[in-house]
Amino acid sequence: MRPLAVIGNVNVDLILGPAAPWPKAGTEIIVDHDELRVGGSAGNSALTWQALGIEFEIAANIGSDQFGRWLAEAFGRRSEKWPVRPEQTTLSVGITHPDGERTFFTTRGHLPRFSLADVFAVVDGARLRGGYALLCGGFLTDDLTRQYDAFFDWAESHDITVALDTGWPLDGWTEQNCAATRAWLSRSGIALLNEVESTTLAGVADPIEAARHISSHMPNGAIVVVKRGPDGAIAIGPDGQLVSVAAPVVAVVDTIGAGDVFNAAFLAALAKDEPLLSCLRAGTEVASRAISTIPRSYGDPTSPQEPRS
Repeated sequence: MRPLAVIGNVNVDLILGPAAPWPKAGTEIIVDHDELRVGGSAGNSALTWQALGIEFEIAANIGSDQFGRWLAEAFGRRSEKWPVRPEQTTLSVGITHPDGERTFFTTRGHLPRFSLADVFAVVDGARLRGGYALLCGGFLTDDLTRQYDAFFDWAESHDITVALDTGWPLDGWTEQNCAATRAWLSRSGIALLNEVESTTLAGVADPIEAARHISSHMPNGAIVVVKRGPDGAIAIGPDGQLVSVAAPVVAVVDTIGAGDVFNAAFLAALAKDEPLLSCLRAGTEVASRAISTIPRSYGDPTSPQEPRS
């Protein structure tokens, strides 16, 4: 199996809900579900690999408070070299809604101070040679994002394929944010985007055409994946062929982090040199199980259990 690493945002998620309609100011409501858990794109992907028994490295930083220590404890030996910042740990409160949508309230916290030096404190290029580095949260990790060119240079020099998932920009998909993402994709071997991200970047409404457009601006042999939630996922493979899978029908409990879980399961299958169709199927099935179980369960991407229907 090719080596795997995830690099990016790890923070605390407090999930509450469902809430509908949105309460008036000054009032209080009772919700049925709450969960305090490790979050952030990198954190969610790493939790998936950890639950599936996949060997990996994770480069992140933490704040100098109780939450920071709690995050480090969740990953044991893998967090021993994480730098501790003097800021408070970033906290996201996610309010879920009955239609499956969610609203986040997030503090800036420690994430903007995650840097390239923090990556090198954990990830060894020689150990990761020939493998995959999942790069997450580009719009939250300010210090590292400014050093992305140097990061891509390092990855290329060690024959490491970068799988990019930027996450949602805090100020939306402005032209500046789109231009930055296109530049990062031009140096990535794998794009892991959701439907809105892909169609926005490509400037076309059809996700298949969007995937083809993005593929044309990436290196030869790149893979473009478009995650479509309940509609499954599609991908343009290294040979330019379209591959698609449907998602299992499940009773959704909590969709937060679904795309991150997909990323982890997809890359775990890819690292085993599984066919692209099998990788897509692993991503959709493991993510579907995760969003439909309490406590969250991931199963096995090589022989997934049926999600709850």
